[in-house]
Amino acid sequence: MNVTVEYSADGTVATWWLDRPEARNAVNLAMWEALCNAADEANQNGDLRVVIIRGRGRHFSAGADIASLGRTLAADHDGSYYRATNLAAERAISTLRVPTIAIIEGFCVGGGVQIALACDIRIADSGSTFGVTPARLGISYPVVALQRLVAIAGMGLATELLLAGEMITATRAAATGLIQHVTDDLDQSVHEMVTALLQRSPFTQSATKQLLNAMIDAVDIGDLGRAMEQASLTSPDLDEGLAAFGEKRPPRFTYRP
Repeated sequence: MNVTVEYSADGTVATWWLDRPEARNAVNLAMWEALCNAADEANQNGDLRVVIIRGRGRHFSAGADIASLGRTLAADHDGSYYRATNLAAERAISTLRVPTIAIIEGFCVGGGVQIALACDIRIADSGSTFGVTPARLGISYPVVALQRLVAIAGMGLATELLLAGEMITATRAAATGLIQHVTDDLDQSVHEMVTALLQRSPFTQSATKQLLNAMIDAVDIGDLGRAMEQASLTSPDLDEGLAAFGEKRPPRFTYRP
């Protein structure tokens, strides 16, 4: 399923590996499903205290698997199953009963940012880069992911990332709150964070997570977001974005809403 789970020797820490290094860990439908399954198992594991999510190879995730997205949506007709699974995976991560850490190297783009922001703590290598790029494909970013992006990084950065679709450095991502830590020694930084988390109250950690998620969910733009998501499936921009990706050329968007 391209998501593998490893445990520490004492079973208190689980690492979920996004495991498609040949595709820069681009997330396909099966991986979104696997993240949901991993979360279900984690919530039933009473020994577990921390979950780490990271990418196998040199990248966290290059985003949604665009090469298969068109086929997935075509098979899905209205895209409802893919969208529902994507949302379920994001919420499964964000509502885990234990603290979560995203360890970020290389590219963290689109769906990768969605996964990282669903985690409680984000620690990034100084050479990593970030982007939210639906404007390059002509699709609408998932509504809950948008709410989370604005809540964490602010309206200014969220607007720029979504409208311009450009990449930013780890330094800028940290300055705006998109990530909390930038380091040249990921393993040491993660070890220190895990050590601190294991020493703190699981009740307080769980209560804090529930309250913070409730704050993000308080703003409901779901109906509008779903309408935009549905409209994007029939937009000419999606056809052009997918074609340009397949032909390895810059997209030429001509549609005007």
